[in-house]
Parts: sequence; C-alpha cells; structure tokens
Amino acid sequence: MSHLKAVYFLRPTSENIQYMRRQLSNPRFGEYHLFFSNMLKDTQIHLLADSDEQEVVQQVQEFYADFIAVDPYHFTLNMPSNHYYILPAVVDPSNLQHFCDRAVDGIGAVFLALKRRPIIRYSRASDIAKRIAQETAKLMYQQESGLFDFRRMEMSPLLLIVDRRDDPVTPLLNQWTYQAMVHELIGIQDNKVDLRSIGKFPKDQQEVVLSSEQDAFFKANMYENFGDIGMNIKRMVDDFQQVAKSNQNIQTIEDMAKFVDNYPEYRKMHGNVSKHVTLVTEMSKIVEERKLMLVSETEQDLACNGGQVAAFEAVTNLLNNESVSDIDRLRLVMLYALRYEKESPVQLMQLFNKLASRSAKYKPGLVQFLLKQAGADKRTGDLYGNRDFLNIARNMARGLKGVENVYTQHQPLLFQTMESIIKGRLRDVDYPYVGNHFQQGRPQEVVIFIVGGTTYEESRSVAQLNASNSGIRFILGGTAVLNSKRFLKDLEEAQGIARSNANVV
Repeated sequence: MSHLKAVYFLRPTSENIQYMRRQLSNPRFGEYHLFFSNMLKDTQIHLLADSDEQEVVQQVQEFYADFIAVDPYHFTLNMPSNHYYILPAVVDPSNLQHFCDRAVDGIGAVFLALKRRPIIRYSRASDIAKRIAQETAKLMYQQESGLFDFRRMEMSPLLLIVDRRDDPVTPLLNQWTYQAMVHELIGIQDNKVDLRSIGKFPKDQQEVVLSSEQDAFFKANMYENFGDIGMNIKRMVDDFQQVAKSNQNIQTIEDMAKFVDNYPEYRKMHGNVSKHVTLVTEMSKIVEERKLMLVSETEQDLACNGGQVAAFEAVTNLLNNESVSDIDRLRLVMLYALRYEKESPVQLMQLFNKLASRSAKYKPGLVQFLLKQAGADKRTGDLYGNRDFLNIARNMARGLKGVENVYTQHQPLLFQTMESIIKGRLRDVDYPYVGNHFQQGRPQEVVIFIVGGTTYEESRSVAQLNASNSGIRFILGGTAVLNSKRFLKDLEEAQGIARSNANVV
C-alpha cells in the first residue's frame, strides 16, 4: 500500500521500537510519520534510523501525552500493575523497577506538557514515594536537564508525591456524589461507563460517555449529592418533554424544515436524558438492594467520629444483617480496623471471626495485611485528625456545627494536605524535599501524585479548592483511578505475591 501515508502514535517502549524496526525493514506504506508520547532515547533513534534503509520515515516527533487526562485537574497513568506499590522492595525488584519507571515517565510527560520543572517533595513514611521522587528529580535535573530548562518562574511549581497508604480510608468508602458514585457502583474507565455488566440495554446505551468536556448536565452535576441529582434530572426530563411536544406540532413546510434543522440537537438531548436517567435508576436499585444508606452511615461514622463502643455495635449489627453484601461487610471491618487497631484488639478479633463465618468469599488475613501495610505506624499525616491538636479542635468545631449531609461528611486526607500547602504549613519533617531545591513562599501551581491511585472523591476536593480562588492551582494525578473494588483487588494481589514470597517479607 505504498500510496498511503502512515501516522503512528506510540509510547517509546523497547517493545514498540522493536515492532517499528520490523515494520521499517519491510515497509508497507509509502511514508511513515512517527509520533512518540514521551522522550525518546538517543539509542532508540539510532535503532530506528538503522532500520529505515528505504528512507520511508518522514518525521519523528515527541508529543508529551504519556498520561490520560480524565478531567481538567485530574490525570491517571492507568497502570495495570498498580498493586506493586503495596509490596516491600525486596519482594520483586524487577517488576517494582518497571512500576517506578512508568510512574516517572508519566510524571515527566505531565511536566513537559505543562512546560514546568518543579521542586519535589514526598511522603516521609513511604519508600516507594521517595524512590519515585528521587528518580523524577534525577530525570529533570540531571539526565534531561536541558529539556526541562523552561523559562524560570518567580515561584517554581511543587510536585508532591504521596502514597495511597497514607489514606486507605477514602477508597474504601461508599460515595454519594454523582461521578464518584457512578465509579463506585458501576465503574468508569477513561470516562466511559460499560452498562452491559448490570443489565440489558439498547445497543446505543450499552457503553456511555461521561465527560465534563462534552456533557453540560454532567459538568454541572458531577460533584452534586445523589439526592439533588434526582431533582435536576427531573428538570432535564421536563425540558426535554417541552422540546418533544413542540416537535410533534408540525403543520407547515416551515415547521418541517425547522424540525430537520434541530433534529441533531434533539437526538443529542434525547441520548443525554436517557443516559442520565438510566444511570441514576440503576444506582438507585443498587443502593436499595445493598442497603447502602444504612451501611454508609456507619462507614462515615467510622471515618469521621470517635466512639468505639457504638462503632463496634453498629458494625456487628451490619455483619448480622442478611441484606448486607460480602464486599460491604469486608469494607466495614477494614474501616473499623484502621480506626481502632490500637484501641480495641479484642473486639477486632471478634469482628474478624464474625466476618470469616458470615462471608464465604472472605480471604483470611486480608484485613491484617491492610493493617500491616497501611496501619498507623506506616502513615504520614494525621488521617483521623487525632494526633495534632489543631486538627482535634477543628473536628470538635465541625461536630458542634453539625453536618449538612451525613453521607458526605468525610473529607479525604488530601484536602487537609492541600489546606496545609495553601497556609504554608506543610511540614518539612513529614514531606521532605529532594536534593537541594527548596521552596521559599507559596507555590502557585501544585501537582499531587498519589502512588497507588486517586479517587473521584479526591478529585472533587481538588476541583472545589481550585474554585475557591486560594491563589494556587492544584492538579491531581496517580497510577490508577480507584473505587473500593479496585483497591481491594490490588490488596489481594499484593497479599498473594507477599505470601508466595513469605520467606522474604
């Protein structure tokens, strides 16, 4: 097909370079235009040039897009091997190196796309955050310092690399705002929702797109509470019915012409209405089936309020409740364990036993594995607001003020971290700098990268703080986008690998 020109867009991996070499040694097309999503090494360019004996390659370019922008302030690297962040380095050094390399590549591409070179800090308690921070600094300040040498800004941006294990609570909670809830109950992959897993739908509705860039209703409602969404959808349906009514009233040729002109808009509106009605209807069914309002109230209490005796009783009652699903029982015991691991070991054992007897699918030791990997001793930051007296006071004030919605009272640890950055109070002891690049004053741009994955609850916090005009723009990124299912799956996979290497760990 030598009359065709071929455009390739590739990640610059050694596998892709090999594929490309094979193609070029026996070219199928007249011209090859090669675009890579990240930095090419000199050796890779030489290899490609050596294979291009027939000189079919017209151009080679780097387009820094080695990440997926989910929303305006939220990106992910979609790493399938996300569970490696949980494992100690000795368990599988080569795969851990791949994991770190991919994270560093992705972070590098984000900053090349933003045309910035940041000051780098990381979570003190996390080996993997430290390692990724150091390797990123090496890339930006040594190996490719020329490429990252952008026009100096008065304040360098900040890259803060933290570990999912600093806040294992957020990915375990049920969600009650629209985008986060869809991901928790149905699942979102690259802004697409696959509905085939939950029922039979017409062909055009089996996979729907949920993107704030393309869908005005979603953009306006993605962070709203589930209760308000129902009202807003009803309003949208009413508007649509008005339009549909006017379309039925076709009497003249002019009416017909007008209808044909407006038809694409009408079709789009129809598709959008049915999409959101379908999603909310399905989620309502799941909430009812799994008694999630009951479950979630206890989850929020475990995440936000003290009171171990009441918590133990509430969790025990839910473990005994036939309507509560296995995954919800497991999450409740995990949330209890994270909160009271030090205070009530006896009751914790009782809950473990009850969980094992109630849930056939329960893998013994998973909660203990979570505590070992993300317990109080392993975390940086004040997850429950009970270490630091400022946080204790803030929690008391919140308790007195009352909460407007019991289901969304939890705030992720990330929110506190961002508030500390805004106030210039992020402690050097907890979040050390890499190398001798320090920051005086407040940065104007901050990229927070969570090794182990982000949640939509956290991206909502970022969007809200960005809207509050604090003078700082936050961007959130991570190795994956989690819901509780994915978080637990990563935990199980890591536990499996740790078990088979039990002699090492």
